Amino acid sequence: MALLIEDDCINCDMCEPECPNEAISLGQEIYEIDTERCTECLGHYDEPTCVKVCPIDCIIPDPNHQENEESLLRKFTLLYQA
Repeated sequence: MALLIEDDCINCDMCEPECPNEAISLGQEIYEIDTERCTECLGHYDEPTCVKVCPIDCIIPDPNHQENEESLLRKFTLLYQA
């Protein structure tokens, strides 16, 4: 499943540069994750880097975008086709 940044985000700028898929950007008020680009770092790392670097633990699985490992890998493949 894609990830979601909760409203208690403090805009610390830690997550955005860590995202290998460029799925994180500053929204109207807080950082947001593009569900079309988020693979939970599958294909890059063992765990989502945004979750690792978030100082207030405000990044959670997005209940509206449930995906299994197969669909995340398919998304990764589409993002990085030559």
